[in-house]
Amino acid sequence: MMERQQRGVTLWFTGLSGAGKTTISSSVEKKLRALGYKVEVLDGDVVRQNLTKGLGFSKEDREENIRRIGFVAELLTRNQIIVIVSVISPYREIRLEMRHRIDNFIEVYVNAPIEVCELRDVKGLYKKARSGEIKNFTGIDDPYEPPLNPEVECRTDIETLDESVAKVLALLASMNIISSTVASVG
Repeated sequence: MMERQQRGVTLWFTGLSGAGKTTISSSVEKKLRALGYKVEVLDGDVVRQNLTKGLGFSKEDREENIRRIGFVAELLTRNQIIVIVSVISPYREIRLEMRHRIDNFIEVYVNAPIEVCELRDVKGLYKKARSGEIKNFTGIDDPYEPPLNPEVECRTDIETLDESVAKVLALLASMNIISSTVASVG
């Protein structure tokens, strides 16, 4: 496959646990890679095991986690990579800080009601949070501040995966990050 000339961009997927961030971002990644784009994924769970091990879930630790992810995303974006960040990132202020730090920042709000997220919870995290086993759980005893003006909103409770992925690809095409013929193949 021929390598494409491309512009760097950070797609910042934010939303509650179980909203569908990893599902959508994985699908976007596969489509872009299959078409020859250079893509790197910074998934919250993977990053916490490697780059930010030792950080807890206090507001300060969550913000430090996001700053470290943002630093890596900024470096990759600056080097013409499509960066897919998939993290809860519950606080608006730190997401805004990342928007100002990273050129070509696209916020993708993966939106599903908490009731839907709880039904999808294969790890049982919401149940543990509701019983008090897990403290500072986003959406239960810690806030999630939804984006006010995301570039893309994926409503995973009412959209199919393909519809959500198509929205992200269409925006990338409209910004001339990817070819418009690629987005229509979606």
